[in-house]
Amino acid sequence: MGAVMEFRQLRYFLAVANHLHFTRAAEQLGMAQPPLSQQIKNLEREVGAPLFRRLTRGVELTEAGEILKQDAQRLVDAAELALVRVRSAARGQIGRIALGFAGSVVFHPLVARAVRDFRQRYPSVIISSNEGNSVDLAQRLREGALDAAFIRLPADCTSLKAEKLVEEGMLAVLPASHRLAGADAVALRDLANDSFVMFPRQIGPDLFDSIVGACLAAGFSPRMAQESPQISSTINMAAAGFGIALVPRSLRNVLAEGVTYHPVADESLTSTIALVYRASERSQAVLNLVALIHGL
Repeated sequence: MGAVMEFRQLRYFLAVANHLHFTRAAEQLGMAQPPLSQQIKNLEREVGAPLFRRLTRGVELTEAGEILKQDAQRLVDAAELALVRVRSAARGQIGRIALGFAGSVVFHPLVARAVRDFRQRYPSVIISSNEGNSVDLAQRLREGALDAAFIRLPADCTSLKAEKLVEEGMLAVLPASHRLAGADAVALRDLANDSFVMFPRQIGPDLFDSIVGACLAAGFSPRMAQESPQISSTINMAAAGFGIALVPRSLRNVLAEGVTYHPVADESLTSTIALVYRASERSQAVLNLVALIHGL
C-alpha cells in the first residue's frame, strides 16, 4: 500500500464497501457518482489490485477489498475518535488538573460545592488533590507543579491571578471555661490580656500580619502563648487550654469539644478564599474551573 493513500479515499471506499452500490454510496457522501468511481479507481491503482467486482446490479468486494475494509474501518474509527478527543480537550472537557487546597479552606462549603459542580459538569477531567499551606501552594503553582489552588488571601500572588470565591469574617475560639464563653460576640480589645494560639507566620504571613495588625489597632500587642502547625489545629489547642485563637468563620465546622465560637466585632478582620492560577494559563480545563468559580 503506497504512502500517498488519502484518508478521504478510505472514507469513499468504506461507503461503497458498506452499500455495495456506487449510486447509494455517492448519495450518502453527498457527491456525484462519476467522481466517486474515479476516486475508487485511483485507490485501486495505488493498492495495485481491484477492490470491487462490478456486477449487473451493484458490486462485491474482492479478497483485497475485504482486507482493506477491515483495516480502513479501524483507521477511520481511530481518526474520528482522535478528532473527538482533540475537540473535547480544546473545550476543556477532558484532561487533568493538579489542584491544591490550603488546609483551612476545605471547611468552607463553597469550596466543596465548586469542586462538586466542576466534576459534574466535566466528569472526564481528572482532578488530583494536593494539600498544603497557602505560601507553599502558590510557589508550587509558579513552578508548574500545580495547575490551580484554593488558598486564603491576603497572600503573595506575584505572577498569579486570583478568582475570589468568598470573603468571611473571623471567629474567636475560646476555651469553654473562658470568662467570655457566654458572650454572643467579642471585641478584640476584650482579649488584650489573653494568650493567643497562632499558626506559624511562614505558612500564611499576610493573614498572620493582618491578625496582629488588627490587635495593634485595638490597642494591644497579642501575647503568643503557643504555635500550632496549621490554622485549623489552633482550635484543638484552644480546647486544650493553651489560649484563645482567631480563625476564619468556616472553621466553625471543625467539631471540637471544650471550645466556644464567637464572631469578632472588628469588621476589618477578614479572610478571603480564592482560586489562584498562573496568569499565562492556557489549559481550557483550568480556565473552565475559573469560569465556574466566577459564576458561583
